[in-house]
Amino acid sequence: MSELTDTCQDLRRRVRDLVAEWDFTPRCDSWASGYDPDFSQELGRRGLLAVTWPKEFGGAEGTNVDRFAVSEELLRAGAPVAAHWVGERQIGPSLLRHGTRELQEEFCPPLARAEYRFALGMSEPDAGSDLAAVRTKAVRDGDSWRVTGRKIWTSGAHRATHLYLLARTSQEEDKHAGLTEFIVSMDSPGITVSPILDLRGEHHFNEVVLEDVHVPGRWVIGDIGAGWPQVVGQLSFERGGPERFLSTYPLLTAVLRANLADDTARRELRALAGRLQVLRRWTLENARAMDAGHTPSTHAAMSKYLGNKFERDVIAWARPLMPRADRSIRALYDQAVAASPASGIRGGAAQVMLSVIAKGKK
Repeated sequence: MSELTDTCQDLRRRVRDLVAEWDFTPRCDSWASGYDPDFSQELGRRGLLAVTWPKEFGGAEGTNVDRFAVSEELLRAGAPVAAHWVGERQIGPSLLRHGTRELQEEFCPPLARAEYRFALGMSEPDAGSDLAAVRTKAVRDGDSWRVTGRKIWTSGAHRATHLYLLARTSQEEDKHAGLTEFIVSMDSPGITVSPILDLRGEHHFNEVVLEDVHVPGRWVIGDIGAGWPQVVGQLSFERGGPERFLSTYPLLTAVLRANLADDTARRELRALAGRLQVLRRWTLENARAMDAGHTPSTHAAMSKYLGNKFERDVIAWARPLMPRADRSIRALYDQAVAASPASGIRGGAAQVMLSVIAKGKK
């Protein structure tokens, strides 16, 4: 089945027009570290964000395949999309699935305009990316909640207006039970954000400490204690998209445009190109499954696991060519190398992905 609908082609053209007009330097890992709020808001003004959302909440009522077309064009260009990526990719869709009408009206339109910036408070120091082991606690305080705990590897928390938070609201024998999703204002008293620098000394990861932080009762997402099945669905948006194999695409294309590939590299490139096409088709199937109302958790985990391996192999392919590369290509290579360890963790480490895949195949 082809995704080349007229709508997809129009969206791709509109993204390319904006990318051609905008002054930016393409970079690898742009969805996590390419930060330009003005660019994100211009995408919103041109109707290129929230394309799957209802029009009453700022969307275009398109499909996830339409959104795939927009995302693919932005990632190929290495465009600065980090300011809106998390909020538009998974927080808005999660609110539309599980949020109250009040919560949807409060957050979805500003997210569609890229006015709110979200960070993800999922992983923890003692739990890693095993979300069932989350220890951050939320306790009732009248009509509100008080949250205490620590989150780690929280991309963009130092620039975020809000934090998506997974916290434990009760202790149950089943560790998957008793979890609840919240929205937390980053302006709240009791929040401390500490930087975690990557291998190049760049700052986009953080540790977030919450000490008795007040959260309004209306900012609970979905049902109290039902956070696990909700977050599993949300992770399908996080793990199953093209960012899992296109983070290094700017490096790949820059090497080819500069004609740096020797005979060995060209032979290896054929295998990489074949894998890229398989990953692309796989991700489109994820989008179609979501359009059909399914939650492709296992498929998304496989996309994330294989996409991360592909990106590491692109770096290994480019490495012997770097002595002949100019400064701009070398910068792309350095960005890809610096982001590689974190790319394996974001959205779940490889061991977690293999566990999800194994359970899904039973």
